[in-house]
Amino acid sequence: MKRITLLPFAVATLAGVVAFTARASRHISEGTTPNFVTQIPPGYRDWRLISVAREEGALDDIRAILGNDKAIKAYRDGKLPLPEGAIVARIAWNLDASQENNKVFEEIGGQKVPQSFVAGHPKNGVQFMIKDSKKYASTGGWGYGHFNDGKPADEAMLKTCYPCHRAIQARDFVFTRYAP
Repeated sequence: MKRITLLPFAVATLAGVVAFTARASRHISEGTTPNFVTQIPPGYRDWRLISVAREEGALDDIRAILGNDKAIKAYRDGKLPLPEGAIVARIAWNLDASQENNKVFEEIGGQKVPQSFVAGHPKNGVQFMIKDSKKYASTGGWGYGHFNDGKPADEAMLKTCYPCHRAIQARDFVFTRYAP
């Protein structure tokens, strides 16, 4: 008789422990979800071009801004905010004078002033913004990533992304405009 009386109590206790553990683990995982992109999205070098930019000052580079299919469709349709799953990538290089091209221009036009500049060595890593409003809710719905030689940048560097992008919240936190 004691066994029959204890069985419902044991089942109820076990159910309570399972429910509490599930709730606690969900709470922990939600609270520790990183606001940073930790893996390079595959195939990004095959994405389409959104625009090109020249940055001077401390950045001093030339960059290509690429987008996955979702980002490209939204840009082409002129739709902001960008949809869930949109990814924007930034690749940058040194801006180098092309001695080879400048020699040709000098021979043809007689100009001895450097006028041809090309992408040199990669610079400032590769960066990503991934739109996932739930996962990255605390950073405007965007996850930010920066990779140097395939390795994620440290957290201190990544913490600078959102404060900068927050200034252009009206454009869905994205600096780049589409260059058709």
